[in-house]
Amino acid sequence: MAEIIRMPKLSDTMTEGVIAAWHKKVGDKVKAGDLLAEIETDKATMEFESFQEGVLLHIGVEIGGSAPINGILAILGKEGEDISALLKEESIPAANTKTDTKSSEKTTEIVPPTNQDTTISVSSGRIKASPLARSLAIERGIDIRQVTGSGDHGRIIKRDIENWASSQGVQQESFREESISQMRKTIARRLSESKFTSPHFYLTIEVDMDQVMSSRKAWNEKSENKLSVNDFVIKASAMALQKHSAVNASWLGDKIRYNQHIHIGVAVAVPDGLVVPVIRFTNTLSLTNINSEVKRLAQKAKDKKIMPEDMQGNTFSISNLGMYNIEEFTAIINPPDACIMAVGSVKQVPVVKNGIIQPGHTMKVTLSCDHRVVDGATGAEFLGTFRMMLENPVLMFS
Repeated sequence: MAEIIRMPKLSDTMTEGVIAAWHKKVGDKVKAGDLLAEIETDKATMEFESFQEGVLLHIGVEIGGSAPINGILAILGKEGEDISALLKEESIPAANTKTDTKSSEKTTEIVPPTNQDTTISVSSGRIKASPLARSLAIERGIDIRQVTGSGDHGRIIKRDIENWASSQGVQQESFREESISQMRKTIARRLSESKFTSPHFYLTIEVDMDQVMSSRKAWNEKSENKLSVNDFVIKASAMALQKHSAVNASWLGDKIRYNQHIHIGVAVAVPDGLVVPVIRFTNTLSLTNINSEVKRLAQKAKDKKIMPEDMQGNTFSISNLGMYNIEEFTAIINPPDACIMAVGSVKQVPVVKNGIIQPGHTMKVTLSCDHRVVDGATGAEFLGTFRMMLENPVLMFS
């Protein structure tokens, strides 16, 4: 008997999934454990294996399409099995369009409703055009009767209008639109909630980075494990959080949670937006351990192999744009944290030391704080300890 495969809930915040790829096509045999599809959630693209076996009789969501949790992904059954009653029971609309493989425009064979192919009668005969082609012709002021169609039976399609416009030198406004990914939807929702529900305030300091730069250079010349400036920033943050637990906290509505463990989220840019992998028990890790963990998680994020559990449990977050030559910026708090630290680039500038102007390295850091949890003095004390650690990096090697 045919069985329905439904959209699974692959993360705690997932409400719908987008099909990134199908690994089986209708008519293929599927075994339990076979990779069936890749599903893009609000956090990552994850492989989905079949728990059933049979012949793939129906695909409910095409590549790029979305379905809510428990929506129908596919139907498995016996070869040749009639699933019309099951489709009717689940209220799945019968397919009423076909795809033009040349143009990827969907049109129907029925004339003349406006959302279907349009037939235009002229003295020389009948001209058939897709709705998109007709719309583009009107938008660009093109007499569609002058355009030769390259679609089925001479049908005018989008590319015919574009090619004609190009050949005639027609000037036009242009733009590109893309559907919002699940990741971008979640980023928008979470950051909007954070910005408009958490009363942010900001504290900025400038750190003398001479000692970090010289220590890093000395280490990297002798070790295969090359340290980055960000490794020192993460380590200094973890050590400062140990002394200022009020910053390592979360607002829970009717109470504040002061975390005794330190899990630092590190923002990583990916093509679809931003993910924040979490380095667990950061305060227990050495600089080289931090370096290895950041590289491992960042690579998983870029390969879209990162799992929801890799991005949960953060108690404090860091966003570093120094590698993009950004000198200073502010970051939006990453819930449920009470604070996030925005790190700028290390600049070589003139500095005054012992009354003498000389070259030096400085870095600006801005701490965004949830005022419901952290007061100005508390944030300032944390930054004072953080700066002391970076200006005395020998403390981080012990």
